[in-house]
Amino acid sequence: MRNRKWLKKARNSAFRCFKWFLILGCCTLFYAKSIEPNWIAINHLQFTLPHLSSEFNGYRIVQISDIHRDRWMTPQRFRHIVDLVNQEEPDLVAITGDLITRHLPQFIPSLESMLAEFTPQDVTVAILGNHDHENDVERIIQAIETSGTVNLSNDIYTLKRDKAVLHIAGVDDAYMGKDRLDLVLQKLPPGGAAILLAHEPDFAKSSAIAGRFDLQLSGHSHGGQVRLPFIKPPILPPWARRYYLGLDQVGDMQLYTNRGLGMTGLHLRLFSRPEITVFTLVAPGFS
Repeated sequence: MRNRKWLKKARNSAFRCFKWFLILGCCTLFYAKSIEPNWIAINHLQFTLPHLSSEFNGYRIVQISDIHRDRWMTPQRFRHIVDLVNQEEPDLVAITGDLITRHLPQFIPSLESMLAEFTPQDVTVAILGNHDHENDVERIIQAIETSGTVNLSNDIYTLKRDKAVLHIAGVDDAYMGKDRLDLVLQKLPPGGAAILLAHEPDFAKSSAIAGRFDLQLSGHSHGGQVRLPFIKPPILPPWARRYYLGLDQVGDMQLYTNRGLGMTGLHLRLFSRPEITVFTLVAPGFS
């Protein structure tokens, strides 16, 4: 009799535990699918760049990454992102790759009008990511350039304030073998601060060695997209397994990895909110 009572009590306890685990799992899935992907973090950071001229002190760069235009990233969702970016009154908008999710060329025609809605004081610049190269990349480039956005894949763009300069450089996608850092360095003048856009953050191992860049801005990792507290994300893409989140120091160069805005795979985000990053550049002596 006692054994029967104990067994019944144990079964009831196990059932209650299972029920609570099921409720917790359903709530977590709902949060990861419907709440966090729409809960955009706007992070404000200050960076002192050792070679920044005083004329550019206070210059504001807003970085977004990994838009992943697809059925989930609708024009309406992206318009909300544009509004958030424009509210920050950027001098420059930097887009660090993966504008369109792979194998979805039907979404490319909407890209031009979406990018044209940014209103920075100076310019919007963009580089390509691996998903862009797994698409009709020539049409993506055409949409970027027709929108008025500067395609910085293996190129540079120089901002001027009187005689002072600030160089924004970019490499094409390293994961797809399209990067030409050698060409970028050939085009880059010897003077003035230089910021590099590189889709994959682990490219910093190469760019830092060049000794020419004060800061690299990257994306690609989505911050892991689905994370568990206190541990490294279980799934990270190649070229984002060392520097996958936030701020790192690589040699003399600073690196920032943005968590991106869109998603791939199951379209879930957990402990890795989508991100817009606002950088205020500080010249030496002004901090």
